[in-house]
Amino acid sequence: MANHRLTHLSASGEANMVDVGDKPSTRREATAEGRVVMASETLALILAGDAKKGDVLGTARIAGIMAAKRTHELIPLCHPLALSKVSVDLKPDASLPGVVVTATARVSGPTGVEMEALTAVTVACLTVYDMTKAVDRGMRIEGVRLLAKSGGRSGDFHADKTA
Repeated sequence: MANHRLTHLSASGEANMVDVGDKPSTRREATAEGRVVMASETLALILAGDAKKGDVLGTARIAGIMAAKRTHELIPLCHPLALSKVSVDLKPDASLPGVVVTATARVSGPTGVEMEALTAVTVACLTVYDMTKAVDRGMRIEGVRLLAKSGGRSGDFHADKTA
C-alpha cells in the first residue's frame, strides 16, 4: 500500500467525492473476478439450459455489463464514467463446482474503473444466484477481488495469483 491516505475523506474526516477535474485523461482498465460455488446438480442444470428463469449465463453477463454502467448510482462517491468497454465472462468450473466470473472495464478518463469491474462481477454473481436459488439455496458467492488495474497516477496493480 503505497498511499496510506484515504482520498474520499476531507481533512476533518467527512466523506467527499474526489475532485478529478485537474487530473489528466489516460487509458485505464481494471479486471475483477468472483465465483458462485454451488451443488454439481445446479451447475448441470445451468449447462443444460433447464433453469426455470431461462439462460442463466447469458442473463448474468448482461446484468454485469448493465451494473458496470450504473456503478456511480450504486456506490455513493463514484464518478459517472463514459465506459468504452465492459466485458463479462462466465466460465463453468466443475472442480468448484460452480461458475467463475471475470469482468473487465475500460475508460479513457481522469479516474479508474476498479469499482465498475468489481460491480460487474458482483451483480453477475448475484444474478446466477437469483436465477438458480429455487434449486440451491446453499450457493456461495466468494472470492470477489480486483485482479489487475492499469493507468493513472498510482500505476499498475496485479493481484497475487495464489490468493
